[in-house]
Amino acid sequence: MYQKIMVPLDGSKLAECVLPHVEALARGCQVKNVIFVRVVESFYVPSNLEKYTLSDEELKRINSETRTAAENYLNQLVSQTEYDGVNLQTEVIIGKVVESLDEYAKKNGVDLIIIATHGRSGITRWVWGSVADRVLRSACVPVLMIRAPGCIPGI
Repeated sequence: MYQKIMVPLDGSKLAECVLPHVEALARGCQVKNVIFVRVVESFYVPSNLEKYTLSDEELKRINSETRTAAENYLNQLVSQTEYDGVNLQTEVIIGKVVESLDEYAKKNGVDLIIIATHGRSGITRWVWGSVADRVLRSACVPVLMIRAPGCIPGI
């Protein structure tokens, strides 16, 4: 049923709580590909902080270092992960998180997105936002949201 699963990760332990679920689904559904994705936004200095403007070279260096750190994180994760018969891939995308994930899923034939969520509601969700919720609402494929271990309903 699922041949290509996309797993968005942000480098946090919370995001990695999905990994046992990914493994179970990959093995149980005989998935062919699992793609671990990390989206990083380009660094910029807001216009209201003009006096702190960085040179183009400095911005390129910061963005390059950020991309390299994301690649290293994903490569390390994959080197410690093995799902028999499943092709594990990594992808670092530069852009806005939700839009980039949605576009990547569409362009690459993703069948399922597995993403972690804090499970916040009310004011904390309004303040912090919810990437997982926005992915759920924008994706045209099924999204499996995994609640963080130890979450407290209603927070």
